[in-house]
Amino acid sequence: MLKRYIVHIDLDSFFVSVERKFNPSLIGKPVIIGGSEDRGVVASCSYEARKFGVHSAMPTRQALRLCPQAIVIRGTHGRYSQASREVTQIIHDAVPLYQKTSVDEFYIDLTGMDRYYDPYQMATDLRQRITHETGLPISFGMASCKTVAKMATNQAKPNGQLFVKHGTEKEFMAPFNISKIPMLGEKACEKLYQYGIEKIADLQKVNVRFLESLFGKSGKHILEKANGIDDSEIIPHSERKSISTEHTFGTDTADRRTLETILVSMTEELAFKLRSENKLASCLAIKIRYANFETHTLQEKISFTSAEHILIPGIKNLLKRAWNQHRPIRLIGVKLSQLCSGSYQINLFEDNEEQIKLYKAMDAINFKYGNKTVCRAAGMEINQRNFNPFFNK
Repeated sequence: MLKRYIVHIDLDSFFVSVERKFNPSLIGKPVIIGGSEDRGVVASCSYEARKFGVHSAMPTRQALRLCPQAIVIRGTHGRYSQASREVTQIIHDAVPLYQKTSVDEFYIDLTGMDRYYDPYQMATDLRQRITHETGLPISFGMASCKTVAKMATNQAKPNGQLFVKHGTEKEFMAPFNISKIPMLGEKACEKLYQYGIEKIADLQKVNVRFLESLFGKSGKHILEKANGIDDSEIIPHSERKSISTEHTFGTDTADRRTLETILVSMTEELAFKLRSENKLASCLAIKIRYANFETHTLQEKISFTSAEHILIPGIKNLLKRAWNQHRPIRLIGVKLSQLCSGSYQINLFEDNEEQIKLYKAMDAINFKYGNKTVCRAAGMEINQRNFNPFFNK
């Protein structure tokens, strides 16, 4: 059986690092990227700010109480999307198989490459190339599986690298708190703490039946992770993946309100679909077909997002630019593309604390009772049967 060589790459304080490229005076200073002091949320922060207890998703006002000297930057998120694309292209050109899990995080599978090259040296060379070509600091961890590789990266930060050799996984993981296990949630940790299980070393000794009594079938999976066993595969990355929807009118229309109402509903539905799939889009497009079947499309790059309060103004602007208002429209469509995995965090540049809570509450209701249970008033005017969202590659 082949030894697996899995590399986890993470760009250090990504948003802060990008800002420092354009403003070197920020280097070495506590920096907060995010919203306003009154109602904003921390999207990212420098290591200098983290020393004071500042962290992502914390209200900005609380962060400034902890670190009054911090420099708050609203954020130029177009730069972050572009920097992410540049790093992705370098990785795409250098390795045979990789998975992009967020705008600043990747998994690479170098299994089998040891026949010809030293996998650790390959990862080292790639890290150096990314830093040289983009000017961004980056860390990586290498191990036999994704779980241990990610933990190795966290240990290597900032701006470092670490290889956990085969057979040493349990020993490497043992001293850490169980909260350091990737994807082990806060509630699961709280349950384990109640039984005195705090370190991964404690968890490694627990009987699987006990864990199954607490977590059901997930108990075995948790024990395997604690012991450095993770067979999950690298899912090949594709920038071409998209989600889209179209609407054909029974009667051609040139009424702006009708068109915008339908666009709002379609965009809202696609945004919900993105969030339910834990994805973000970085390209927005509109499709217009006139009565004579002449079809036009227009697209634009956007910052990574899944928030309709950002997407809807963008799609309305595309309608204004693409539509000859003297011509009735037969069909209209919306497409979100260049997707990557991610969640609410990337939207913190635009969202305040209340907006994030609102999205999470709306999504929780829609997940439970069905899409469109809660939506904008405009979206209620359109029958859900008119839409057929789909993924394609």
